Amino acid sequence: MTSIHAFWLAGRQATGEESFDVTAPWDGGLVGKVSVPTADQVEEAVAAAYAVRDEFAATPAHVRAAALDHVSRRLTERTEEIARLIRAENGKPIKWARGEVGRAISVFRFAAEEARRFNGGEAQRLDTEAGGQGRLALTRRFPKGVVLGIAPFNFPLNLVSHKVAPAIAAGAPIILKPAPATPLSALLLGELLAETDLPAGSWSILPVPNEAMPPLVQDERLPVISFTGSEKVGYAIMDSVPRKHCTLELGGNGAAVVLADWASDEDLDRAANRIATFSNYQGGQSCISVQRVIADAAVYDRLLPRIVAAVEAQVSGDPSDERTDVGPLISEDAARRVESWVDEAVRGGAQLLAGGKREGTSYAPTVLTDVPADATIAHEEVFGPVLTVQRVEGEEAAFAAVNDSKYGLQAGVFTHDVQAAFRAHRALEVGGVVIGDVPSYRADQMPYGGAKQSGVGREGVRFAMDDYTYERVLILTGLAL
Repeated sequence: MTSIHAFWLAGRQATGEESFDVTAPWDGGLVGKVSVPTADQVEEAVAAAYAVRDEFAATPAHVRAAALDHVSRRLTERTEEIARLIRAENGKPIKWARGEVGRAISVFRFAAEEARRFNGGEAQRLDTEAGGQGRLALTRRFPKGVVLGIAPFNFPLNLVSHKVAPAIAAGAPIILKPAPATPLSALLLGELLAETDLPAGSWSILPVPNEAMPPLVQDERLPVISFTGSEKVGYAIMDSVPRKHCTLELGGNGAAVVLADWASDEDLDRAANRIATFSNYQGGQSCISVQRVIADAAVYDRLLPRIVAAVEAQVSGDPSDERTDVGPLISEDAARRVESWVDEAVRGGAQLLAGGKREGTSYAPTVLTDVPADATIAHEEVFGPVLTVQRVEGEEAAFAAVNDSKYGLQAGVFTHDVQAAFRAHRALEVGGVVIGDVPSYRADQMPYGGAKQSGVGREGVRFAMDDYTYERVLILTGLAL
């Protein structure tokens, strides 16, 4: 009989009255049973976090930093175990799952470093005007209050880490809701947090059903919401709580631009291989996966066959196999949706050059050209292993094509021209421009977030800490400056 995984209520394990099954996307096997908090237990967690908020904000930096360092070390020690758990509950190929654990290790290490240097204070002389004679302003940052973190399924450890680690570093209590499909990685993270000396009540990990979330979202004791997920849900949350601070990391349809100067055989091989890899990694279930390739006409005819060959070389299959590049999607419904979007595009006149087949939860790495502008896949986030390739005439047309989207998360621009890089940085309506690579590159310490309907605010440890805190100024009077 499978044991039931407890959740974490104010730093201790607890169980509720009901449970749900977590199943493997690859074969449907049972990965684990997870206990669901009762309404009273959720209230207990929120009340505990609210009660400890002042104590936690005043916790010495070295205490918070030590806890974060401890989690980073323990993640390192348990890397293989955690990677296999991610592979099981998420369907992510084992090599990508190991990479995710490695990123989470870095996130907690970065957070420990930031905890030690954050909030050092900035002094500003006010005697630049006569009325400020003898006055000095000292500005520090203080937590806004308890954070409600809502995490998605596609990075069940690392995107949880991007909620939890910055909150601890800033001294803000956090209530973390993992995705219903992938709660086990977050619950295992709770084991490592429980080994630290963080105050009771400063963190809880609650696998609450989606339908039970509105009261938590509305709760005035949780003034900060950090959400990663779909555009529809994210903006519904923000619209429902206009007076709360919301950080939203939402969707994208990442574009990789290949300009005319990226023209040698070596250049085109590199671009094709990077595009193929990062249109299909995580099964395409990444907000910054490559969904669109926008290629200058000068290189299009030489680039396209290279992309098709590189995509066809991607190995699909069992995520436990070390050779597998592309695993299943999170569910059969997700795979059917991708299938329907590709079929719609093909019926509308798109050319299918690779893939286009579904088997259960898996969808073959796919390349389309000549996609009609009104096809769903041309303007929505596919969140699957599908790539469209478009020919354009010149840099201006390429940048216009990138911007012809309601999304604006990140874009990649393959060019050797430094001036073109700066023109891209100015012209592209996105949160990040990656030169010489795909839009899928993310360093976990950099500011990460989007423009337009790709979200509000920034993650990346220090930048999330800024979102979780506010400036408070102290004015000292009668000083001999």
